[in-house]
Amino acid sequence: MADAWAQRAKVAEAIEPVQPPSVSAQPPVMLADYISSMQAKTFSKMSGIELADMQIPETSIADTTLWTASRNLDQLVDFISKMLPTLRIRLSQKPKNNGAPTLLFIAGAALRVADITRILKDKRLRGEKGGDVAKLFARHFKLEEHVAYLKRTKLAAAVGTPDRIGKLLCDTDALATSALTHIILDVSHRDIKKRSLLDIPETRDSVFRTVLGAPKVFNGLRQGTIQLVLL
Repeated sequence: MADAWAQRAKVAEAIEPVQPPSVSAQPPVMLADYISSMQAKTFSKMSGIELADMQIPETSIADTTLWTASRNLDQLVDFISKMLPTLRIRLSQKPKNNGAPTLLFIAGAALRVADITRILKDKRLRGEKGGDVAKLFARHFKLEEHVAYLKRTKLAAAVGTPDRIGKLLCDTDALATSALTHIILDVSHRDIKKRSLLDIPETRDSVFRTVLGAPKVFNGLRQGTIQLVLL
């Protein structure tokens, strides 16, 4: 009987291989090293001293090692509620200013952004008073349209691709950081080529140059007023 079960297990593993744990499940000290290694790829011409000046402190990276469930979107509401309780509370509160989300959620592709946006609109997170959830990517939307939308809308969260979020942060005044407390990077998700958000040079460069590298965001991370979360 034991041999039969062992054979079945081998067959099941061959059909459905066990996925390696996500890099995001590591403790902050290891995540800080991982982020630094990704930054070094973007800023390959910088010296070690210059890169050290751009390093995101370990203390500004959320510790989510206690989360043992999968890190897919089906678990996102529970993940935020249990691992980021302060964020959950803030998402449910009425925003004060237009275009000033408490959360930025960065994903690699438009379809992924749309899926995340739908989940963040769940009333278990936003309650009855929470603001809107912005969906920000270049496909089908001009930058000017997003600028106009942000300037008239109170937000709980903004979900977007790094290129569009970066342009809104660096090239306009429409996306404010005055209420921003958390940035989530969607690093566990992989595309059809098995690449994550930070594996793809174009998205990685936008993340580090214009999102995390935006002066107000970078200063918030260095000062500890903004927390970086790897999902």
